[in-house]
Amino acid sequence: MLSLDARAGLEDLYADYAARLDDGPLETWPELFTEECEYLVVPRDNYERNLPIAVMRCESIAMLRDRVRAVLETVMYEPRYLRHHVTNVRGRVREDGAIDARANFSVIEVLPDELPRVLITGKYVDRVVRVNGELRFAQKHCVFDSVLVPNTIVLPV
Repeated sequence: MLSLDARAGLEDLYADYAARLDDGPLETWPELFTEECEYLVVPRDNYERNLPIAVMRCESIAMLRDRVRAVLETVMYEPRYLRHHVTNVRGRVREDGAIDARANFSVIEVLPDELPRVLITGKYVDRVVRVNGELRFAQKHCVFDSVLVPNTIVLPV
């Protein structure tokens, strides 16, 4: 079980994660990860069968920064607003002090001239560690429920 302080820290980490993706600045999003990290956006089917194919894969903080730079400077897409909803955050402390964390997520997408729509739903399967007193993601697997991939996933989930 997590202590109340650890649980509050975990809730804060997920809230900060969603806020940086929704309201920015996006350039600060990689700061929530360790230098050596793993970030995957993967369909549930592949995840459950332990298949390595992911829609988005970054294996270090440098790759996360490259992803942000690509989104901000080179990728062409219609402007949009996102709202991440993260619920049912829970965690378990491992023997090495890391936290195995889980949470549900949904992302609502709004294009300026359209009604809001659900972009993606799923669960986060994460490993969180403490770095210089701060909780950081060492591993974040964004496991989405559908086998279909929305073609508008340009920003991190």
